[in-house]
Formats: sequence, structure tokens, C-alpha cells
Amino acid sequence: MSTSQPPPVFAAIDIGASSGRVIAGRVTAGGTGASGGPTLDLTEVHRFPNRPVRVRETLHWDILGLYGEALEGLRKLGAAGGTGPTSIGIDTWAVDYGLLDAWGDLLGNPVHYRDSRTDGVMDRVFATVPPTDIYRTTGLQFLTFNTIYQLAAEQRARLESASGLLLIPDLLTYWLTGRIGAERTNASTTQLYDVRTGGWSTDLAERVGVPPHLLPPLRDPGTVVGPLTADVADATGLAPPTPVVAVGSHDTASAVVGVPARGRDFAYISCGTWSLVGVELDKPVLTDESRVANFTNEVGVDGTIRYLRNVMGLWILQESVRVWQARGLSTDLPTLLEQAACEPAFRSLIDPDDPLFLPPGDMPQRIAEYCARTDQPIPQSPPAIVRCIIESLAVAYRRTVRSVADLSGTTVDTIHLVGGGSRNELLCQLTADACGIPVVAGPVEATAIGNVLVQARAAGVVETLAEMRELTAATQPLRTYTPTGNQAVWEAAERRLA
Repeated sequence: MSTSQPPPVFAAIDIGASSGRVIAGRVTAGGTGASGGPTLDLTEVHRFPNRPVRVRETLHWDILGLYGEALEGLRKLGAAGGTGPTSIGIDTWAVDYGLLDAWGDLLGNPVHYRDSRTDGVMDRVFATVPPTDIYRTTGLQFLTFNTIYQLAAEQRARLESASGLLLIPDLLTYWLTGRIGAERTNASTTQLYDVRTGGWSTDLAERVGVPPHLLPPLRDPGTVVGPLTADVADATGLAPPTPVVAVGSHDTASAVVGVPARGRDFAYISCGTWSLVGVELDKPVLTDESRVANFTNEVGVDGTIRYLRNVMGLWILQESVRVWQARGLSTDLPTLLEQAACEPAFRSLIDPDDPLFLPPGDMPQRIAEYCARTDQPIPQSPPAIVRCIIESLAVAYRRTVRSVADLSGTTVDTIHLVGGGSRNELLCQLTADACGIPVVAGPVEATAIGNVLVQARAAGVVETLAEMRELTAATQPLRTYTPTGNQAVWEAAERRLA
């Protein structure tokens, strides 16, 4: 590519559990940038909230609103001048889905994974299919909101009237292109995907009452799905031939692509509303020990395995801030974190994965209930509560990183903490202290970077996963946190949560 030519632009539609955005990524590799070096620049074009809606006691995603915001972001990108994006990629959260009728129309708003409809459903499924059978096939962590349990909770008539099922990023891709399919990294989170064969487990689907014909054809990251439909081109002002590329459509899969690592001796923490803590492997770990420890084997880009465990990330902090705002209290997060750093250490600890903290609600009150139940002092002030949350997350990360290394037989000499949590200096330092391993924080935009880089590879700008990560490491701001303190103190804290 001539240095006089502008770099290609890739549009990343990145929608998380609390917000979404459309980002323009400009990528050059090798010595092709304007300064003679590689470039990876991101520009946020449009940001929007993702607010669930409760209707008749059911918590839904506002999927049409999210689609409208995605179109608005693409329209803004097109109006910014230039030739428009080279391609478009979509990533979102996992497990949730929409059902289509015989005409390809949505049967109803997708239900939010935090809705209570799956309460008790996992045990009902286990009465039909033993968990050992499910894990041997899917290798997936047992979470009450996995797609398999959501489908088991569906009304039978709705399932029987549906012609197909699309996970959220695949549903948005369908509306942009008219093409039906399921991107593999997200499909692997449903607990209906056979991680051994790389296809849907129709046998498992039938055993839990899911009609196999609902499961769409699978596609790999980097596949060109198709061009925009005429109505989308009209709505956005983009050229009709603009292709949509399947990226790692599970946002964690894209985030792991954006980890600025060299080699394999690393663990990652993709930290946002959820924290995904794991390592990258070539093959799944399907042992009984892995099942009992509730670790998951999700598919990554290039057929890798994201061997990880979900930890209830910054959700507890986010909900606490929301409650304090409603009460008129000061909620400047940087100030709260500075104050939390001065609070006494290890006074009160919670298990972030306790089911008490899964639904939306008054987290400060739930923390008080947890501490009372476990005979710990109840944190009284917002800074004390923040200290409790952050310190508890660090302990959970320590426990998970050590378990994932033992179960997978891997060596971890660095932890890469990416996503919004990488801006939280207290969390990063306490994580390094808790794990006794250096933490490299950043990039914040790892998910969007992974989305953009898979598109860039489809366009021939980069070639390998290693090259993508080298490009990220060379162009993005990173900060290293060195462990301090006494590991015996953290060992004692971990025992308190055992």
C-alpha cells in the first residue's frame, strides 16, 4: 500500500451488556503507515446505552432499539466522508437469542439472560440429561442462563412455531445482510455445540426438547457473510456492496484476539460487566476435574479454545453506583477508588459468583446481607463497599488463574487484563498482588480491536493471529503492574472464600 493512500476503515459494531458503540478502525501493517510503522487507530463514531426493558414481569433486550442505533452509527460513519468502510463486523454478549417465524420475522423480543425464567431449569434438564454427558460433549461451564436452559424454559408452542434461532450478533447480521447463520465462537457458548467435532450436537438438542432444525448453519470468523441489503444501504448511505464479515462475534472472543501477548504463557482477564478469566489452548479440557471446577471450553478465533471461567466482574460495582446515584450520593468513580485504596484491607470479602449478586438490584444491601450471613463486618460507606468489591474480585481472579493453570497444565507468567477494567488502577494492582504475577493492563478497547483485526485479515491487511497481537502491542498504550505484598495474606483471604 502506498503511504499516500489512507488506510482502510473497518466498522466495528460492539455491543455490551450495558452500552454499545460503532467504532471506525484504521489498520496498516508492517512499514506501511504514514510514519513508516504499523498503525491501529480507533475512532468512536457513535455510542448508545443498552437498557433492558421489563414487560409483564419478563426482562427483555430492546433489540430493535439496538439495531436502530447500529444503523445510526453506520450512517454517521458514511456521512463522515471518504469511501465508506471496507467492511462491517458485529460482536455482542453471548447466550441470548431471537426466534424467527416461517417468514423470517422475529417472534418476540429476546429475553435477557438475567431474567428469572431459568430459575430451577438447570436441575430439570439434569433430570433428563446428566451433567457429565453435557460436559463431555460441550465442555461448557454450567451457568443457569446458558442458551440450553433458556430454550428449555421457552413455551413449547413458541419453539414448535419457530423456523430458526439466531444469537444476538447473528440476528443483527441477518438484518443487515438477509443471510442466516451462526458464528462459531458465539455458538460455542450455547451448551448445544459439540466442542469435540466442531458442529451442533443435534443429539443433545433433541434430548432437551430443542428441535434441531432451529440451529442455523455455522460460519467461521473471517467469513464474508454478504453485502448489505438495499434497505440498509439506503438507511445508512453506505455502498450496497459493503460486506459484513463474521468476526469473533462473542465479545470475549474478539477481546482475546486483542490481547497484546507474545507466545502462550499468559492468562487473560477480559474485564467489564463480566470478567472472563482464562488461557488460550489448542484443545478442550474435558476432564471430570474441569467439570467439577466449572470451567468452560469456548471456541476462539482460528480454532483455538478459550479455556476460562466466568467471574461476576464489575457488574456489582456498576449496580452499586446506580443505587448511590438514585439516592443522591456522590458517585465519581475515580474519587471512590482513591478513597477505597485508603480503606482497611481484607475487612470484608464477598464471593462475586454468589447467586445473590446475579440479578439487578440493591448491591450495597446484598453485600450487607452476605457479610451478615458470613459473620463479617458490614461495610458502611461507599468507599468501604468499593474496597470490598475490588478486593473480592482480586481474590476471585487469584483463585481462577491458579485453577486454570493447574487444570490445563499451562504456565502463566503474565496476566493481560483488557477491557474497561484495565483503567481501574486499584483493581489492576490488587490483581497483581493477589496473583503474584505481573499484570499488563490494556488495551481498554480490546474487543473492538479484535473485531477490527479479524476484518483486516479478511481484507488481506494482516495475516496471522500472532501478527494481530504484535500490532496491538506495538500501537496501544499499556501499563504493567508489578506484584507487591505478602502472598500469605492473599492465601488467607482466598481461604475465607473457599
